[in-house]
Amino acid sequence: MSNRQRSVSRRELLRATAAGTFLGGGGVTGLASGASTGRVDDTGDGFPPAGTTTYGDAVTLGNGEVTLFTTATPSGVPTYHGVEFDREVLTGSLPSADDLAADRTSDDPTYDDKYDRVGEALSVHRRESLQFFVPFPAAAESPITFLGLNWNPAGHPGGRGAWARPHFDVHFHMLDTDTVGAIEGPSAAPYDDIPDDRIPTGYSRSPPETASERYITDMGEHLAPTDAPELPGNPDAFTNTLIQGFVCVDGDPELAFVEPMLTREYLRGVDGTERFDVPQPDVYPHDDRHPTAYSVRSDADGVTVAIEAFESV
Repeated sequence: MSNRQRSVSRRELLRATAAGTFLGGGGVTGLASGASTGRVDDTGDGFPPAGTTTYGDAVTLGNGEVTLFTTATPSGVPTYHGVEFDREVLTGSLPSADDLAADRTSDDPTYDDKYDRVGEALSVHRRESLQFFVPFPAAAESPITFLGLNWNPAGHPGGRGAWARPHFDVHFHMLDTDTVGAIEGPSAAPYDDIPDDRIPTGYSRSPPETASERYITDMGEHLAPTDAPELPGNPDAFTNTLIQGFVCVDGDPELAFVEPMLTREYLRGVDGTERFDVPQPDVYPHDDRHPTAYSVRSDADGVTVAIEAFESV
């Protein structure tokens, strides 16, 4: 049986299971660099947990699929929002920047709808990108609404070239698609300052000289951790960095997404599970539970990126 067939069978089993337990286990086997709780042996058929996981839509990317899921209690307390990358997505052919540019200007484009399985070819961050908007299965006490997934074959500007390597942007959005999809950029963000208590600990805005490019189409304003090893201008050190972003809502800046940026090379090399903190603000834009960690898990079928450890705010 192929990896893809095993993956489909496991998803169908989870959809059909009315109740179940977390079959994975094991303790901490060593700390991953920058991880909050270390490398944990909980891969395999036990993740995501059966019985409390609902799978959403899948999109086609290269030779494989990317599939969304939400794990939550019956009362709506979230455990995970996750994104599964088939192994074939990471090892097979993906569209190049030239491919996307040609498709974007074609009279009969292939990548013409970000709400569709094949996505939309766009110029984002002044680079070619393949973008998808995909809803997450809802959890009543979670602020997370949809996935904004971007494949950036030539990276994108920022951090004096820090993110020039090919990578995926995995946006866990907290606003509706209409609001996010109406954002046009790059342009100066439609607000001046962000109150300090709204900014997650350890994060900062881009410098004033780049303020005219802070607001990014279909995304918003991106804030980066000040201790990211690739900053400034060291793309060779870029592997896995958590961005957090703001969107203008009724004239006010609001924390609106958490975004692991992960190079394809990094995802190919993940072994087991690595967990990382999601730094927190003092003031939240919602009354739901907020993720305090994210993880990257590898198994025979592929790699999963998930936000987790939701806590009341």
